[in-house]
Amino acid sequence: PPLAGELPPEALRVLAAAQRLRTPVEGGELAWHAWGQGSPLVLLHGGSGSWTHWLRNVQALADAGRRVLVPDLPGFGDSARLPGVQDADGIAGPLATALRRLVGDAPCDVVGFSFGGLTAGLMAAAEPARVARLVLVGAPALIQRDARLALRGWRGLPPEAATAAHRHNLQVLMLHDPAAADDFAVALQAANTARDRMLRRKLALTDLLARTLPAITCPVHGIWGAHDALYVGHLPAVAQVLRAAPAFGRFEVIEGAGHWVQFEQPAAFQGRLLELLA
Repeated sequence: PPLAGELPPEALRVLAAAQRLRTPVEGGELAWHAWGQGSPLVLLHGGSGSWTHWLRNVQALADAGRRVLVPDLPGFGDSARLPGVQDADGIAGPLATALRRLVGDAPCDVVGFSFGGLTAGLMAAAEPARVARLVLVGAPALIQRDARLALRGWRGLPPEAATAAHRHNLQVLMLHDPAAADDFAVALQAANTARDRMLRRKLALTDLLARTLPAITCPVHGIWGAHDALYVGHLPAVAQVLRAAPAFGRFEVIEGAGHWVQFEQPAAFQGRLLELLA
């Protein structure tokens, strides 16, 4: 069933304002949602996510004069999984082709969150004609990590226990303030993770994006939450790694936010993003 059937009312109100689009890919279609008019701004969500990772941002960015285009990446949300594809390296090419179908040959500004940042970086390197400016948000694969976070399994649990697991995982990985992992955030997390069909992803634990940065020729910026769980104590190193991009611009850190910075501190995030894209 469509993801919308599992979303809380606040999310459905944002969805109601969207234009729904489809582009063909091998194995089916990619689902896109669009808000606003103007120069295209493409937002790529994180792993185990969907367009709802940008739920608190799309309308404000559209109001700022952009046509905001947000896909459910292949294997997530309402989009088909690409046959034989298991990670970001298999998504970048088909995504670039789909984007060209929507906007033509002109390059777009692309913002990638977490897994979407890795995907966006690989696309910018392999398909430079598609990306005008790249903004990475909490992207993995910049510093190789040995340890995984202490996330809890939820599949097969009764509803109350599954809800507790989702809340725990949000607090461990996604959000800085425990109070931000409220019922609304948990509902989004539960709806998104149930539709993740790319469960064996491993590239986020490597340094693939760091090794790709020298091949990205467009301007590259970064926006991170000050308390991003992927990089606790390592944000200066992240800033240094990003400088490997030939056209590196700015590295912005937003206080009071964890990994899912655009959800936890949306106004601050949107302000910084629009500055970088001005």
